[in-house]
Amino acid sequence: MIHDSATATSAHPYDALTPDTILDAMEEAGFAVSGRLFALNSYENRVYQVGLDEGAPVIAKFYRPGRWTEAAIREEHAITLEYLEADIPVVAPLVMPSGDTLGQHGEFLFAVFPQRGGQAPDVSVTDTLYRLGQWLGQMHNVGARQPFKHRPEISLIDGIERHNQLLLDGGWIPDDLRPAWDSLIPDLIHACGARIDEAGPVDTLRLHGDCHAGNILCREEQMLFVDLDDCRTGPAIQDMWLLLNGEDSERGAQLGELLEGYEMFRDFNRRERHLIEPLRCYRQISHCAWLAKRWDDPAFPRFFPWFGQPRFWSDQVLSLREQLAALQSPSISLPGQY
Repeated sequence: MIHDSATATSAHPYDALTPDTILDAMEEAGFAVSGRLFALNSYENRVYQVGLDEGAPVIAKFYRPGRWTEAAIREEHAITLEYLEADIPVVAPLVMPSGDTLGQHGEFLFAVFPQRGGQAPDVSVTDTLYRLGQWLGQMHNVGARQPFKHRPEISLIDGIERHNQLLLDGGWIPDDLRPAWDSLIPDLIHACGARIDEAGPVDTLRLHGDCHAGNILCREEQMLFVDLDDCRTGPAIQDMWLLLNGEDSERGAQLGELLEGYEMFRDFNRRERHLIEPLRCYRQISHCAWLAKRWDDPAFPRFFPWFGQPRFWSDQVLSLREQLAALQSPSISLPGQY
C-alpha cells in the first residue's frame, strides 16, 4: 500500500491551536504577551517563541493531545526541576504567574520555558565527551533516587514486536518488500535477544531518554540539556549511545571518554555496552512506527513526504540488514578491554 499526503486531510487536534488560542492560553496563565508569535521546528509537540510586553521572549510548548497523561507530564517537569536543584545545567519549565509549571487551555496542556541559545556540542572533541560524561553521571544519580510511576520503561523486544505489528496492520510495508521484511524481523529479534542475554541483568533508572547532540546546547563553554519530553525508565547506556558515531573503534574510544567523566560521579556496568545495537534496532523500527502513528497530523506528510513511498521502505530493508550484521558482530570494545 502506498500512502500519500492526500490521505491525511481529516481534522486534527492541532487544527484548533490557532495564534489566538496560543496567546489566550498564555494570558490566562498570567503572562503579559505582546502579540509577537513565532513557530519553532517541532513535530511531536507544537513549540512557539512568544513575545512579552517586558523582558525576553519565552518558549511555549503545547503537548500533543492524548500522548501523555497529565501525571506523566508532571513527572517530566519534576525530574527536570530535580536536575536544576542539583545544579545540573538543564532548561527547566518556568513556574508560571499562575503558580504552576503546567497550564491547560481547552484540550491543550502546555509549559513555558526560558529562551536559551546555543549550538550542538562537537562530540568529536575528547574534552567535550568527558564533560558530557560528568554531567550524565550526576543526572543519573538524580534519576536513581526514585522511580517513575507514570512514564514508560524501555522494553526492547516487546517494543520492536509492537511497533512492527503497527506497521504491518497499517499496510505500510509495500507488498513486494514484505517477504524480505518479514524474514528480517524475527532474525533481528533473535539477535537482539542474544545481545540482551550477553549484557545480563542491568539496573534501570529515570533517564533523559533522548540524549543526542541536538538536545544539548553549548554556549560560552556552558552545556545545557534540553527537551525531556521522552524521559523514561531504562539502562544508563540509553543516555550515552546516541552521542557516539563513526566506526566501532571510534565509538569505543568515545564511550571510554564519556565513562571517564561519568565514573567520577557514578559507577557504570560496562556490560551495558552489549545493549547499544539492540537499542539502535529498537530506535529504527520505533521511528518508522512513530511516523505511521502521526500520519493523520497534516504536518507529517508535509515534512516527511518520502515516508509513504516505496523507496523509503527499500532503504529501510537495506538498513535493517546492516543492523542485523551489526547485531551479529562483536560489541564495541572499550579502550583496554578485549
